[in-house]
Amino acid sequence: MGVNIKPLSDRVVVEPLPAETQTASGLFIPDSAQEKQQKGKVAAVGKGKKDYDMTVKVGDTVLYGKYSGTELKLDGKDYLIMREDDILAVV
Repeated sequence: MGVNIKPLSDRVVVEPLPAETQTASGLFIPDSAQEKQQKGKVAAVGKGKKDYDMTVKVGDTVLYGKYSGTELKLDGKDYLIMREDDILAVV
């Protein structure tokens, strides 16, 4: 999962997980009806701020808000860069 980017301060780079293409009951979801994924894997973590240590680490699966972060395309992959405060939970 080596990303060639180092976020500054309390920022985190997250690789969104692929959108679900099938419901729990087995129905396939068309591309036009798929929602933006709100779960991803942490790819890189900044050093934190003074008197504030980062709580997430590389490889963690996290949940984040629907409109959190800034989209970034790097080496053909999609990423989000966001503040650690935008992360809602570690799964």
